[in-house]
Amino acid sequence: MDLTLDGDVVRAGPRAREQFYDSRGYGRVRNGDLDLAPVEAAHLLYRGDIECVDGMDFRTLLTSRAVSEVAFLVYKDLRDRGFYLSPAREGWVENPEGADFVVYPRGNGPWDDAVAYRIRVVGERDTVPAASLGDCVLAVVDEESEITYLATERPDVSGTSDGTVPATEGELLAERVLCWDPPSALYEQAFYGQLLDDAVQLSLVEAAYLAREGMLTVEGGAEAVVERGRDVEGDRFDRRLAVYSTLREAGVAPKTGFKFGADFRTYADVEDVDNLGHSELLVRVLPADHAFEPRDLALDVRLAHGVRKRMVFALTGANEEVHWLAVSRLTP
Repeated sequence: MDLTLDGDVVRAGPRAREQFYDSRGYGRVRNGDLDLAPVEAAHLLYRGDIECVDGMDFRTLLTSRAVSEVAFLVYKDLRDRGFYLSPAREGWVENPEGADFVVYPRGNGPWDDAVAYRIRVVGERDTVPAASLGDCVLAVVDEESEITYLATERPDVSGTSDGTVPATEGELLAERVLCWDPPSALYEQAFYGQLLDDAVQLSLVEAAYLAREGMLTVEGGAEAVVERGRDVEGDRFDRRLAVYSTLREAGVAPKTGFKFGADFRTYADVEDVDNLGHSELLVRVLPADHAFEPRDLALDVRLAHGVRKRMVFALTGANEEVHWLAVSRLTP
């Protein structure tokens, strides 16, 4: 069987179609013949199913620029797990953008419509723009060639917590606001702040939100609280306030996530603090143009999993617009 490398495609004949596509889902049929991506040809060489491509054995093809070693490792791993998969190329699969491979459910192949995963391959030292995630599984290949799969999606973040409380007065201190005579609903039902004897101490982000919504009166108004927040943490305060406001408006009660290394932990269905369940999400606030390092992603996801929470990133853009990105470990 003669296989030739033509640019970024390995050309094979009609015998290859029957042997590799019809029975095992390799390649793409073209005019009765079979085209293989170099990574597919490398896998067939590795298995010993073919002897060479243009005179190149597995070692030669893998060390050439025709095949990415990290892509080969992920392709091999998914094949070893029993999946058929196709390179995400224009004309080969639908909607190839943002993926390197399309993986089919077990028992399905490229001749079926079902898709199990859209895989994007990166090395552990690559950077990944946050805006490019949300509809794919990130396959991270570390320096020892082990693979970590991270599922990414754009979730709906919402709940039934009521953040409306009677108006109250507060006193702006260095890094918080104290409400000396608060309505009981402020903490007991809406879960704002923390108790300090009969008073409630609010974080600056909580106070800024309540003041903007007309539920808190502070000398200097909401702008005084916002300015204090900017003095304390710079532009990051505006991003955190935008996310806090979005969560409250969606019926979610945010609280500090400092002990978990995040900006917020969240409660979706708060009725009163006496019946408070576990928080569901850890939220990290990031600018919309943020680029992740896979190591940081893996750390955040591992931490969230260890405390039985879901890791969500709040990507904040212009006009306080917030986009949600959830990331979790996946075992295909």
